[in-house]
Amino acid sequence: MRVAIASDHGGVNILKEIAGLLDELGIEYVDFGCDCTTSVDYPDYALPTAEKVANGEFDRAILICGTGIGMCIAANKVKGIRAALVHDTFSAKATREHNDSNILTMGERVIGPGLAREIAAIWLTGEFQGGRHANRIGKITEYENTHQ
Repeated sequence: MRVAIASDHGGVNILKEIAGLLDELGIEYVDFGCDCTTSVDYPDYALPTAEKVANGEFDRAILICGTGIGMCIAANKVKGIRAALVHDTFSAKATREHNDSNILTMGERVIGPGLAREIAAIWLTGEFQGGRHANRIGKITEYENTHQ
């Protein structure tokens, strides 16, 4: 699995935690920034990272900003992306198993580093269950293909 990670200024600290987790899990990743605490615009990081997932360059991505909301909204504008904003372990498991999410977003101002690592670990190791869920994902894909 290849994972892209990125943040804006509001998610730099948790981004470092996620990079450490990926190292521990032996998962290949590329960090697309940012590495500063001065204000930057989240779409400048979310959109190119989401495009890398959508075109198959990366299998998944993790995006961090202050709340996770901006990153999630921006990433979901890219065709083929199913970004999920997650701040609890149950949702992390469910979004992989039921929604086949390919981008995880979290907010550094909402959760701490320990919970962020736990959420990311669950999400990274979770598998899509398919079955009735595949039909639902298919409907989303069909909509994207006919309404873009």
